Amino acid sequence: MEVTSERIARLPEVLARTGLGRSTIYALMASARFPRAVRLGTRAVGWKESDLSDWLNSRQSNSD
Repeated sequence: MEVTSERIARLPEVLARTGLGRSTIYALMASARFPRAVRLGTRAVGWKESDLSDWLNSRQSNSD
């Protein structure tokens, strides 16, 4: 198993970076239109920084 040292963004940071609300994030995840969260513990999740950046870049390129 390979362990990476990629940064994980928690929900408050994801909300700030995307400008979306919590329920919108989870609705987009349910419809496979937002990166899946990584489970960090029993009640904690986060998102890979690279997945979040890729998603934001794809949204920006689609709006051009």
